[in-house]
Amino acid sequence: MKTITIIVLNLILSSAFAAGSLINYQVNGENYEGYYVSAPGNAPLVLLIHDWDGLTDYEIKRSNMLADMGYSVFAADLFGAGVRPTEVKDKRQHTGELYKDRQKMRSLMTGALAKAESLGGNRNNAIAMGYCFGGAAVLELARSGTDLKGFVTFHGGLKTPPGQNYSDAKGRLLIMHGSADTAITMDQFASLTNELEGSGIAHEMITYSGAPHAFTVFGSGRYREEADRKSWKRFSEFLKEVSQ
Repeated sequence: MKTITIIVLNLILSSAFAAGSLINYQVNGENYEGYYVSAPGNAPLVLLIHDWDGLTDYEIKRSNMLADMGYSVFAADLFGAGVRPTEVKDKRQHTGELYKDRQKMRSLMTGALAKAESLGGNRNNAIAMGYCFGGAAVLELARSGTDLKGFVTFHGGLKTPPGQNYSDAKGRLLIMHGSADTAITMDQFASLTNELEGSGIAHEMITYSGAPHAFTVFGSGRYREEADRKSWKRFSEFLKEVSQ
């Protein structure tokens, strides 16, 4: 999905420090390293959840883009400080562990929200958003009943685990998906649509033609400029709508 070298990451991080900083924090006694950037005033808070290679330059760039738009952002770490897998087998291992332990996944996100609040983030005017694995995690947070203004996924996992539902969900959902995604099929997209409609959950679900999985990832072979531009525009509008 995303490839990155230590040299490139360090260059990007050094330029990002003027806007935000890496944050060491703990959840249930374990160490994590997120990224926090604040906007002036009592700005709305965005909790950003990374995809399956952990918190890298991609999430930091997106965080800074949001800060430029007037939002404070906490990019959470769900894998652990220094854990940034580059091999597919390792990415599957770390995401698989959290898919098997949904309570831990939830606690890591609520712990990140608590840390963001301690840094001055506006917990009472907040949304969660995520990419790929992070999108699946955001839907897990929604199903947990966490009280946020909105939950947003970009090409995220859409399946609801057995025994779960959206009966406790609060806030609005925005799901943006590539119709050429072979990893997360349109059948799954349709199933989630039916489930949300049946549960009476306020939602908006958008597909982008020709967009494969990970269509927002800059510089990758899957990147689709038009789908990225349109989805980011809708996301920007959604933020304004729910954070007023």
